[in-house]
Amino acid sequence: MSDGHDGDPTVPASEDAASAGASSTDILARQIRSGLNELERPADGLLLSGLSAGLDIGFGPLFMGVVLTLTAGLYDHAVRTFLIANAYAIGFVFVILGRSELFTEHTTLAVLPVLDRRASLGALARLWSLVYVGNVVGASVFAVAMVWLAPAYGIVERSALVELAAPLLAHGPPEVFVGAILAGWLMGLLSWLVAGADSTLSRFAVVWLVTAAIGLAHLPHSIAGTAEVLGGVLVSDAYPLTAFLRFLVVATAGNVLGGTVFVALLKYGHVVRGGE
Repeated sequence: MSDGHDGDPTVPASEDAASAGASSTDILARQIRSGLNELERPADGLLLSGLSAGLDIGFGPLFMGVVLTLTAGLYDHAVRTFLIANAYAIGFVFVILGRSELFTEHTTLAVLPVLDRRASLGALARLWSLVYVGNVVGASVFAVAMVWLAPAYGIVERSALVELAAPLLAHGPPEVFVGAILAGWLMGLLSWLVAGADSTLSRFAVVWLVTAAIGLAHLPHSIAGTAEVLGGVLVSDAYPLTAFLRFLVVATAGNVLGGTVFVALLKYGHVVRGGE
């Protein structure tokens, strides 16, 4: 599929969306072009950008812990859950509007050029591997720093870090996997919606809405969940490190399936096959 544009291929997809009324064909073309740009980036640039994203997304779980600590005993469960969900979105705003590489965005974005036969599976595997490693290392480093600094600084109780991790560790692999599919699906939709947004404000609103929804349902996100779960595991004797590793593997698989099948394949199929 040709994008039909002669514009600069270095322009991010979200900035290239000229109007809020962009058609599905326009959005797909821009997504494919943006995906090609990412697939062609040098390895060190992808790894560093992925590391930056993993570090930045950790601010979401940090502020979730702050909210839990500050609101303890003040509000009922529903109000606290809503506040925590909004805090969760902060890390995603930093990452997505800051143009860092986030693995769960690429489960849709980088797959589209492969579906369009403009990139190989090898190039996709290279991108996924570099971004994923950078994301997980960055989020893990943030989690370790958070466990040490936040309680010492007096902004997060250690019990709040355990409270964040507990819901994600309480479920068995099947439940985590299905929840992660939903999270990956929403992240893929987020990438698609951001590409069609016409301003920074509208992109901000889309990012906040979708990621706050993920936080509200506490769906397993492999990268943000790394900071959430690892932080709780490190401060609690109730959870072994293997519990975190199991969560990471299952959540990653679900995120990939959700973003690839329910967004990349379906969006590409309905636009190309639908003759828009």
